[in-house]
This record gives sequence, C-alpha cells and structure tokens, in this order.
Amino acid sequence: MVVTIHLRPELEEMIKRDVQRGPYQTVDEFVEYAISLLHEQGAWLAGHSPEIQAKIERGYAAVQHGESIDSAQVRSRLDERQRAWLARKAPSMSGYQC
Repeated sequence: MVVTIHLRPELEEMIKRDVQRGPYQTVDEFVEYAISLLHEQGAWLAGHSPEIQAKIERGYAAVQHGESIDSAQVRSRLDERQRAWLARKAPSMSGYQC
C-alpha cells in the first residue's frame, strides 16, 4: 500500500537531515520508526494512566505544601531519564538528541 503524506517544509527538512546523518537509511525507515514509537508511547500511556494521574496528584499536593524542586533539577532528571530510555530502546542511538 502506498500512502502520500503532506508535511510542512520544516518537518520534511528535519527528516532529510536525520536520514543523512543516520541512523536511518531511508525516509521510509525514519517514518516507520517514528510511527512505531508513537504507537508504543500511546499504549504505554494508556496502560499507565492511573499511575500517571496519582503522580500528578502527589506532585500537586507537594507544591501546595511548599515542597518542590527547581527547574534545573527537573531538567537534569528528565535528561538522565531520556539518556537511559534511549540506551534501552536503541543502543545505536544513545547519542541522539531529540
């Protein structure tokens, strides 16, 4: 089956750059990987919805009580989680920045 997708020029350029620098060999491979990740993410979010909601509620309650961390700490934790996730998902992409 052939599907035609119309992308904004900036997205098309982003895909071309990613294919040129690797790790994708073709635009098709890039799009297939992106779609797989989106489906995987959607399934994960659906499966973890109660846990996510509970964490949001705990975080909100903590902020209401004056217990919070600054943005630099948040960014550092998120960056570390991203590196760990990339290392688990695609070892060849561990240096890839989103």
